[in-house]
Amino acid sequence: MTILVTGATGTIGSHMVNVLAEKGYRVKALTRNPHFAHFPEGVEAVKGDLMDAESLLSALEGVDAMYLLTSSDQLENDLNTGAEVVRMAEASGVNKVTLFTLYGEAQLRTPLKKSSMDWTFVQAVGFMSNILDDWREIIIKGDTVETFYGDKKTSMIHEKDISEVMVETLINDKHNHQFYTLTGPELISQIDCLKIIGEQIGKQIPVKEMTEKEARNHWRQKGFDEESIEFFVQMSVETPEVGLHVLPTVREILGKEGRTFEQWAEENKHYFLPEKDGNTNG
Repeated sequence: MTILVTGATGTIGSHMVNVLAEKGYRVKALTRNPHFAHFPEGVEAVKGDLMDAESLLSALEGVDAMYLLTSSDQLENDLNTGAEVVRMAEASGVNKVTLFTLYGEAQLRTPLKKSSMDWTFVQAVGFMSNILDDWREIIIKGDTVETFYGDKKTSMIHEKDISEVMVETLINDKHNHQFYTLTGPELISQIDCLKIIGEQIGKQIPVKEMTEKEARNHWRQKGFDEESIEFFVQMSVETPEVGLHVLPTVREILGKEGRTFEQWAEENKHYFLPEKDGNTNG
């Protein structure tokens, strides 16, 4: 069985490549820059860009199943997968697609349902790994972390749990034509997360709660457009109901509890330390 992993250098895709390779599957790892990618032995790095459907023709050759994402989990990457990718996968003989979306995205579900391919839809509410983008540099410098609704508890999920669920849905037909929503195993706030990170790196992290006006200005200074800022505010003020509950999906699919934020912080604490300290403690 040959599996194509799109976004193979991203947070989710890179873990998927490792897990699939360990399980002995033939893996084709899609990346814009194969020469700079580092994958396990036996994994085939293939060049392609989801923003340019035609670039996938070669990568899709001989593929039985495909992991497809609709948008990047990394803020600096612009990605907006089109329905043409689904049509090309079907025409190339792909039998199964697992589609991963951020919460509420639905643009590719209809094309997949109308295709002859089997499919599984998976969405997650929030990633623990986003904390690296949001807070890493601030914590390293010892500056104050500014939060918005910092005491609201949500069910963010470890990226490795998402990856393992994706792998399971690709290799097990019992997940065909299912729609899964993933959460972590606990409700935890930003304030809780900062306390745990502080315990892991051995220092107290100063925190300041922002007003809505301050939060909007903060995101503008980071370069976000007004549409994105409005979305951030809405998600903070009116968090989707599913994000306020712990769902059993990960346990039901994987047969084990999802990883806690404390586990995530222990695994990633070196990222929050100055380089010389991180090399010692990582």
